Amino acid sequence: MFTKRLSLLALTAVIVASGSRIAWAGDIKLTVPKRSQLTRVQSLNREGVDAVRKQQFEKAETLFYKAYLFDPADPFTLNNLGYISELQGKLERAQKFYALASEQANDAFIDRTNAKRLEGKPMRDAFDSLQDMPMQVNRLNVEAIRLLSENRAPEAELLLQQALAIDPKNTFTLNNMGVAKEERGDYDEALKDYMAAVDSQSSERVVVTLKRAWRGKLVTAMAADSAKKLREHIQNASTDPARAALLAARGVSATNRNDWPEARQDFLQSYSLDPHNAFSINNVGYIAEKDGDLETAEFFYARAKKAEDANDRVGLATRRSAEGKHLSAVATESDQKVDSKLVQENLMRRRQSGPVELKHRDGTPVVESTTPPEAQSSVTSSAVSQSPVSQPHQ
Repeated sequence: MFTKRLSLLALTAVIVASGSRIAWAGDIKLTVPKRSQLTRVQSLNREGVDAVRKQQFEKAETLFYKAYLFDPADPFTLNNLGYISELQGKLERAQKFYALASEQANDAFIDRTNAKRLEGKPMRDAFDSLQDMPMQVNRLNVEAIRLLSENRAPEAELLLQQALAIDPKNTFTLNNMGVAKEERGDYDEALKDYMAAVDSQSSERVVVTLKRAWRGKLVTAMAADSAKKLREHIQNASTDPARAALLAARGVSATNRNDWPEARQDFLQSYSLDPHNAFSINNVGYIAEKDGDLETAEFFYARAKKAEDANDRVGLATRRSAEGKHLSAVATESDQKVDSKLVQENLMRRRQSGPVELKHRDGTPVVESTTPPEAQSSVTSSAVSQSPVSQPHQ
């Protein structure tokens, strides 16, 4: 997890994940100590800060690493290397540098920084200032970005909700929330967040990004571009197969949020739109398995393995281990698991003593009828025609 030190030197950033733009906000704070006569390390840091101001990031990196070779324990150098690492999208390396800088923090005065309120203050005070509200929002955004880069949108969304509770109009948080919702297939809500970021009319600019074309541009422009591309994607998803794929993605996301009723509805709608699609068929099997109807689940998993597109690879899944695999392999694993459960249940039934109790597939007992034998035969035939196997097709 990123510590509070991460935000000191790199508070305005953007990272691209899954084709979308993610951002977090604040001031760039590259610092050099204030003294009457600069040492070689201090001079290199000063030159590096100037290079960053001119967006000469490769030059700044070279200068900061030269300073590091002179003094690997200098907290200002460590902070600045953390910033450069963050600029390059190397968040784990940035975290290590920030942590080291925090450990080495001293009372040396800050001479040069983009955050004017910190100039002339001790470096230790700069770290302490990270406890204020804007810094909390930044830290939550940074951690959310890490989760989004790992395709963990539901977890990222929870953090972004916390950030919005602190600052509901933060442009970067609104943009990031749009990315999280777009990633989990909730396109309508994603558009609302993107447009809220645009309507904020923020003058904040992108500094850190894996897509250099956005560096230095307004975050509102970035949000507007994301909204435009998302609208185009929605318009292109007008066919039944495209809508089915979208509903399947939404169902997976709802399952990951433990919203089973919504997931069930999405999966069934997806199947109704594209009943021959391997993913739709597999998901109906998943519904049956969740409902405890193992025989129906086994039936649909077997169908999914034989579908024409069964060799397509899984994108989003309820189990991360399934992502990237061929659908046929995932369906086979599910089929084998269900088959094993059926064998275990049969063994348990055989070991049970006492009278045989008839049960419906949902586990409820069959109530014995007192209807005369002639009428009872008619009722039994009618019930059989409504096989539970047909229910997932509705």
